[in-house]
Amino acid sequence: MTYKPVVLLSGGMDSATALAYSLDGPDVVDALAVFIDYGQRHRIEFESSKAVAAHYGVPLTVLDLTTFGASVTSALTGDGEIPHGHYTADTMAKTVVPNRNATMLMAATGIAASHHMTEVVTAVHAGDHAIYPDCRPEFIDAISTAAQLGCGVRIGAPFVHLSKAQIARIGNRLGVPYALTWSCYEGDRAGHCGRCGTCVERAEAFAHAGVTDRTVYTDPDYWRQVTGA
Repeated sequence: MTYKPVVLLSGGMDSATALAYSLDGPDVVDALAVFIDYGQRHRIEFESSKAVAAHYGVPLTVLDLTTFGASVTSALTGDGEIPHGHYTADTMAKTVVPNRNATMLMAATGIAASHHMTEVVTAVHAGDHAIYPDCRPEFIDAISTAAQLGCGVRIGAPFVHLSKAQIARIGNRLGVPYALTWSCYEGDRAGHCGRCGTCVERAEAFAHAGVTDRTVYTDPDYWRQVTGA
């Protein structure tokens, strides 16, 4: 049975690992990466997604959902300051983009169906569950059922039960070029801020995984302060 995945590629470490993971098999005959522009605060994510897709020789499609992003309220689209701290903190709720994953996944499912692909892959993981309801296993199961009923395309989330540290270990084994990826919400080209939720989570994941973290952080020790490491 052939496998033809469409991988949502945000430019971050999780989605880059999901792309590598999806390509790691003898049954893969075709693949497509999709970057979704929902009006993020900066463009570095897009540049990283292009670099990662080019590294793997996979075509990158850009899906324009900027009008959707402009119609919802979230710190990720410019409504308020980016909160600092760990993802489990209550302040991280400001980074929720309402119904973002449902919107992205169903749009990507339409792309997959039109290209005769078999699955849409998302890199949601267990660390997302506390803050983002549309990253939880029951949501993935439900939306995959809807996608299959609607156009015969599955939605896969290979990391939905894994921690970010486990993802880092998988990526390290697969040789994912993490230096090309970008996680920081702040978007400063000089480097990752080290203080926003994704920076804290990234630094903590590499440390717990025992994988060398070559990311340049403006505040490299902040994650230890907020996690008690």
